[in-house]
Amino acid sequence: MEICPSMVFRTLYIDMNSFFASVEQQEDPSLRGRPVGITAIAAESGAVVAASYEAKAFGVKVGTRVYDAKRMCPGIVFRQSRHRLYVRVNQKIAAVLDEIGELERIRSIDEFQVALGGTTGELEGAMDLARRMKVAIRERVGSELRCSIGIGPNQLLAKIAGKLQKPDGLQWLSPENMPDRLSHLQLDDLPGISRGIKTKLNKAMIWDIPSLYALDPRHARLIWHSVEGERFVRALQGEDIPLGETQRNGYGNSKVLAPKYRRPDQARLVGRWLTEKATERMRRDDFCAQRFTLHIRIMPKGGWAKSQTLNASQDTQIMLNIFENLWRKMMRNQPRIIGSVSVQLSDVLPLSQRSGELFLPLEPAAQNRSEKLSAVVDRINHRYKSRVITFGRQQDHPGFFENG
Repeated sequence: MEICPSMVFRTLYIDMNSFFASVEQQEDPSLRGRPVGITAIAAESGAVVAASYEAKAFGVKVGTRVYDAKRMCPGIVFRQSRHRLYVRVNQKIAAVLDEIGELERIRSIDEFQVALGGTTGELEGAMDLARRMKVAIRERVGSELRCSIGIGPNQLLAKIAGKLQKPDGLQWLSPENMPDRLSHLQLDDLPGISRGIKTKLNKAMIWDIPSLYALDPRHARLIWHSVEGERFVRALQGEDIPLGETQRNGYGNSKVLAPKYRRPDQARLVGRWLTEKATERMRRDDFCAQRFTLHIRIMPKGGWAKSQTLNASQDTQIMLNIFENLWRKMMRNQPRIIGSVSVQLSDVLPLSQRSGELFLPLEPAAQNRSEKLSAVVDRINHRYKSRVITFGRQQDHPGFFENG
């Protein structure tokens, strides 16, 4: 690999390879070297949420139906996802990385961002750090865990570099090898280029990555209809563009129901559980919602969705009351089988910006009595690491985010 001596590198991006499947192979040696698929629910109609590289070699990928995966890869072994286990491994990896380098951000369950500087700001130093991190993860967390690492002058280029070689890759990007190093990719292969943005770029006669790279950032702002377009192109060109804080639009939870929870009476209890979880997350972040939306998929084909506005609130009981009201309206359709339930709390604003209401009563920028009670329930449940207190009957749904 040709070394680029002049460029200052600021970010190292670690992307764990087939993380969920690799963790399961680490936990169960009998799975090592075998095709493994991770599913949210144990059912033929379920979909693969992660696949080992042995399974990927047969064409199995995220979203492949279980029955199709069995046809494509007859020897595939399925395991139901265990998110808490993956979180524990994520934390172990984070601790190891932070000992060796400066862990800047945990980007997701399987992605980490490390800050570079000093000797590691030069490519040789960054490459050496990356290699040591790979060895440390294998030796101290798990021999089956592999990662691809990208190095760049900013977070965007480091992340893209980490996607270039899988599994177990190590690549770098900078203005010295751009845009040629990415010329084989499509526009929407880049993180941040959605189908809608790609359509806008095509309308502006931008068809490939070299053309995007050559774009005047001010023109990109016009194409995106947002300053984010200018920021994206500047970052692609190698500028150190700091990441802005994400604007929170809402809080939601959804669940594709296992067969035993598809009767309306059981699905309703799952919906109550989802409502409690979404409201708890919103309250944890000190936000309030002004709209509640319930979306139901009715099997075999059909759907129902309705929203209700409310005074800005983070009160679990208020959200549950709205859920029950919308659920009764949905039941007028007399559904017999519910395929999925989704709740969404939107039009959110920080609690600190909520105005007071004389007749509720509600003080400005402060929790009311019922919201304080909900917060106490949060603290108790967090202390005991389970839902020892709930707001009436509910049904937690095992699956992608709930198995231990």
